[in-house]
Amino acid sequence: MSKKKNPHIGSTLDEFLKDEGVLEKLQTQAIKEVVPWQLAEAMKARGVSKAGMAKLLHTSRTQVDRLLDPESDVTLSSLQRAAALVGRQVRLELV
Repeated sequence: MSKKKNPHIGSTLDEFLKDEGVLEKLQTQAIKEVVPWQLAEAMKARGVSKAGMAKLLHTSRTQVDRLLDPESDVTLSSLQRAAALVGRQVRLELV
């Protein structure tokens, strides 16, 4: 009686997700959720409301809602401007 060996034993989570064909999709989704959350937390720490952020960005509160919505596609420049206003910065790197 031979047992089939699990090919994923000893592999990393990234290797497993890559083998399953979902690594890039999950990484993208994680970034889209974490960055708006971090921005909201920085706003909270600085005592900046959505309306206050809109005023600082010279835009509408609706636009700030889009910045904080993980389902919304926002530009890098918008994220950088918002981050700078709460004392943070956006960093990207190719690895």
